[in-house]
Amino acid sequence: MASTILKRTSFSSSSGIRIGGVSLRYFATKVEAGTDIVATAHNVSLQKARSWDEGVSSSFSTTPLKDIFKDKRVVIFGLPGAYTGVCSQQHVPSYKNNIDKFRAEKVDSVICVAVNDPYVMNAWAEKIQAKDAIEFYGDFDGSFHKSLGLEKDLSAALLGPRSQRWSAFVVDGKVKVLNVEENPSDFKVSGAEVILKQM
Repeated sequence: MASTILKRTSFSSSSGIRIGGVSLRYFATKVEAGTDIVATAHNVSLQKARSWDEGVSSSFSTTPLKDIFKDKRVVIFGLPGAYTGVCSQQHVPSYKNNIDKFRAEKVDSVICVAVNDPYVMNAWAEKIQAKDAIEFYGDFDGSFHKSLGLEKDLSAALLGPRSQRWSAFVVDGKVKVLNVEENPSDFKVSGAEVILKQM
């Protein structure tokens, strides 16, 4: 199985690779193919999308990363935020529309994560009718993305600290494939169609 990673070093870097005829510059992250994602973000938990009442009844519980990744084949993708354009119109639909193909590849779960609270993630997942196919998690304080070096300051768009747009294939906590877009507004390498080919 081939492992692939696009790494960010700087926006001014001229080095890069080509995928599908698209030239991409490298991006520097704290994670790469072979990295144990649970160990890299060892003190981090995510918050499963839910209503406020469900949050109260669960005592605002969180989900440790080992519960998400251990002994599982997981496709996870991160995006700048719920209700934003590319995220709602392209990124999530690409995974929702290919869910049967992921199941055929014996993927245990397809996960969407963003720097949002779990209540916003829940409302958004319901609005775009993707909750039955995809698991949604909030990274409310951005600690998951910071641990992986995938954070991005989007204050210029009035979003504040958010995440890069990215995707990964993770087996038993180990990253097999990681794709990071050059810009969060891009949708060239992080979609479902790309990662399905890489699997």
